[in-house]
Amino acid sequence: MDTLGGSGLGSLIMMAIACGLLYLGIGKKFEPLLMVPIAFGMLLSNLPLSAIFASEGDVGLLYYFYTLCRWGILPPLIFMGVGAMTDFGPLIANPKSLLLGAAAQLGIFATFIGAILLGFTAQEAGSIGIIGGADGPTSILVTSLLAPHRLAAVAVAAYSYMALVPVIQPPIMRALTTKKERCIEMKQLRPVSRKERIVFPILVTIVVALFVPDAIPLVGMLMLGNLFRESGLTNRLSDTAQNNLCNIVTILLGTAVGASATAENFLRPETLMIMLLGVVAFSFGTAGGVLLAKFMNLFLKEKINPLIGSAGVSAVPMAARVSQKEGQRANPANFLLMHAMGPNVAGVIGSAVAAGVLLSLFRV
Repeated sequence: MDTLGGSGLGSLIMMAIACGLLYLGIGKKFEPLLMVPIAFGMLLSNLPLSAIFASEGDVGLLYYFYTLCRWGILPPLIFMGVGAMTDFGPLIANPKSLLLGAAAQLGIFATFIGAILLGFTAQEAGSIGIIGGADGPTSILVTSLLAPHRLAAVAVAAYSYMALVPVIQPPIMRALTTKKERCIEMKQLRPVSRKERIVFPILVTIVVALFVPDAIPLVGMLMLGNLFRESGLTNRLSDTAQNNLCNIVTILLGTAVGASATAENFLRPETLMIMLLGVVAFSFGTAGGVLLAKFMNLFLKEKINPLIGSAGVSAVPMAARVSQKEGQRANPANFLLMHAMGPNVAGVIGSAVAAGVLLSLFRV
């Protein structure tokens, strides 16, 4: 399709978009840790006469950063930091949460089908669908390997909608549940032993490697970071993974992804379609978790508050906080945060596994 790419007007529009994203990141606090470097990288690559993202001749600085992303190096390193920051205790204490995290990946595959029907290739559809996992690094990894020309649009959609989780999810949660269901109180979770916490990342890594080996770069690094945290003997490594390393990689990843948003790649009608499909992906993911929780309640003696199912979309810990807020809105005595963290961290694993499935099927 025709675009404004390559024209001076196109560059001006991209600079305006970059400034708008900087306003959202700084002024409105929408995922600022990634929105700010993404937006500034976008600004840098669209400045007149700028060659900072040039891929031919004298290769620009940000193109080297982008190459690390294309090679699949940066997103798994982010996952190592996420693992070092993640407490899998609520998931271990309530293994049923894993099902809710899996159900919330419905958005990925429903959107994949929708994108195919709208004319996107299988590789592009997989990249768009993964937005529904509500996991920025996963979206970036899948898109950089399957459809790198869509990387900027997918990344901007993923992080924008992650920031909008408190806006997108509540109406869906209320529409799919009754007041009585939202008022359900859940018992306190059992304590989780140190041995369980250590065995969990090792066991998950082995199981995923056997069934979805393409997910191991993400899941393996996630679990390695978590093992640093839980072993009690590698505090320096855990601290480095979740702070210094994660911060450095975030800067490289964000600026590289933003720099790929040149006018030629971004100012296309397909970008608007990707943004719209991103909303669909989040909505279906939220609905999938809530509906499975309602279905499980048909068979469980101790009922689950369906609101925690929405946390399976993986936006940690924002989605869990939304479940807590909605639960207390219906019943001030409700304390759902730790219960919602189970599906929330399960969603991180689920989105990584879904990414592995898409890569195994469609990577050329």
